Amino acid sequence: MTNQKGAVLWFTGLSGSGKSTLSRLIETELRKRGCKVEVLDGDEVRENLSKGLGFSKEDRDTNIRRIGYVAKLLARNGVITITAAISPYKAVRDQVRTMCRNFIEVYAECSIEELTRRDVKGLYAKAISGEIKNFTGISDPYEAPENPEVLINSESQDEAQSLAQILGYLEQNGFIPATAGAKA
Repeated sequence: MTNQKGAVLWFTGLSGSGKSTLSRLIETELRKRGCKVEVLDGDEVRENLSKGLGFSKEDRDTNIRRIGYVAKLLARNGVITITAAISPYKAVRDQVRTMCRNFIEVYAECSIEELTRRDVKGLYAKAISGEIKNFTGISDPYEAPENPEVLINSESQDEAQSLAQILGYLEQNGFIPATAGAKA
């Protein structure tokens, strides 16, 4: 077991920006280092904790508050809790920030053009054409973080660079011990 502090790594960004991929990569790396870690993926939480909620602003906010509450409980017990949910509204993200000690917002930034290009399901094209209503970033707002603790640009950074940036933040701020040879 490593010496770690409980924390909430809150990944936010548009659909397809890399939140889930990066959360799984960071989870794997932290487990290799002996950290206690738990991932609260937005889709899994919707299925198991927020079933029945729709995609209205009120329902989205309720879902995010539920994720935040569970993340708070885990983090206060020394677990690094990783969330991967779009969480489009700044006000509810700010509520979760005040609820959780050691809240670390990780913004996975990516342009709509790039997200549309890499979207194998064609959801962005359908949302742009009006076939899908209330699609975050197209017909529903996404309020990007103004001052995230970690800003990842998944359009210009590869996964290894993004992972190194997140781990560097965690090490430099004492959430996890630095590994041998790590840059401080």
